[in-house]
Amino acid sequence: MQTLIKNGTVVTEEKILTADVLIEDEKIITVEKNLPATGVDEIIDAEGLYVLPGGIDVHTHLDLDVGATVSADDFYTGHVAAAFGGTTTHIDFATPAKGETLKSAYEEWLGKADGKAVIDYGFHMSVVEVNESILREMEQLSGWGITSIKVYMAYKNILQLTDEEIFRVMQVAARKNILTAVHAENGDVIDFNVKSLLRDGKTEPKYHALSRPPLLEAEATHRAIYIANAAGANVYIVHVTAEMSLAQIVESRKRGLKVLAETCPHYLMLDDSYLELPDFEGAKYICSPPLRKKSDNEALWKGLSEEDLQIVSTDHCPFNFKGQKDLGKDAFNKIPNGLPGLEERIPILFSEGVAKGKISLAQFVKLTATNPAKIFGLYPRKGVLKTGADADVYLLNPNAERTISVKTSHGNLDYNPYEGLKIKGKIEKVFRRGKLIVDGERFLGEKGSGIYLHRSSPIVN
Repeated sequence: MQTLIKNGTVVTEEKILTADVLIEDEKIITVEKNLPATGVDEIIDAEGLYVLPGGIDVHTHLDLDVGATVSADDFYTGHVAAAFGGTTTHIDFATPAKGETLKSAYEEWLGKADGKAVIDYGFHMSVVEVNESILREMEQLSGWGITSIKVYMAYKNILQLTDEEIFRVMQVAARKNILTAVHAENGDVIDFNVKSLLRDGKTEPKYHALSRPPLLEAEATHRAIYIANAAGANVYIVHVTAEMSLAQIVESRKRGLKVLAETCPHYLMLDDSYLELPDFEGAKYICSPPLRKKSDNEALWKGLSEEDLQIVSTDHCPFNFKGQKDLGKDAFNKIPNGLPGLEERIPILFSEGVAKGKISLAQFVKLTATNPAKIFGLYPRKGVLKTGADADVYLLNPNAERTISVKTSHGNLDYNPYEGLKIKGKIEKVFRRGKLIVDGERFLGEKGSGIYLHRSSPIVN
């Protein structure tokens, strides 16, 4: 089947032009001006619309068991939300329990997605303990289509690794050309802070942020970069929240050290004042690392515009206010950590970034699609509008306006952290591998039609 998207403004990382996009079955055949409609099965007039490569979110946590509860979106509800937000591919984290093999986590996550996936997906592998068996298993990851791992410097006694363990993991990663993603916070000091605050009766949501100040993120960011470079490994700092941490990244690059990094919409849009909302409402905004100051929001926007940050992901890990976030009503450390963002990422970045002149259209495409594809081994199949690429495309009306609300959101959540935010730009249609899965307010995706992606080596230039 052939589909012709005509008269749209095609946007890539390299150029913006009025052109047509010809799709046959799952692939893009060509992107040219004034393509003939001969033999085409369907013609879509995109005049006045931006034609963009499907979004790639490289940081999500769907159907994640955090002990007391499970993240609210699974691989169906999360994918529906993602599709309405213009995201056609994501990478989740396969996370073994201690004592389990990496292979068992890989198979478990395949099972979570089986029969539910609507968009395409891949996995990072979380390494939560280090022994000879785990290190040997890391050698096999590329055979499973996994070319990135994640290590944690926080969550003491649960996920946190020691510096020695991180170094050993990174040595294997360097040898196998695996990208190491790092959650950079000083878990030892945070653990001490949490115990001290609770002992003093300081249990409200606002103390979550006070237990994890930006200094502890900046210190760990610095340490992660230097350990990785000592190991000869490529390192990617996840969810950068603060000006201090960004400064560590910029300064390290000036010294010739290699480091890539991301931030998330909530660190661009929200600040720690939300944690002080009355009636326990602040719990809705608990995530780790925590929300920072408005000055940090501004510094991160500047980091995007100057391309010091390569990707905007979501760390989508949603929990309902009732029945999940309220598990921590008596102690902030019991509040499940995480915010949604799969549906909101692209609309917010366009409205608050492009429409307000903070980033360019080309940068927008790089941050949401092309850079994720390159850095995480999906390029040129994903993240680009060119001959031979998967026909992952969405059409965005730059002039339409709407208001974000839980009432019109598509995830499995009882609140939206961006409730009432008026944004400019509306996603009209979304194609995943040539299949129209979102048409206005209609969802047309077929449950189980998303596929697992075997990824290649990262491009980290």
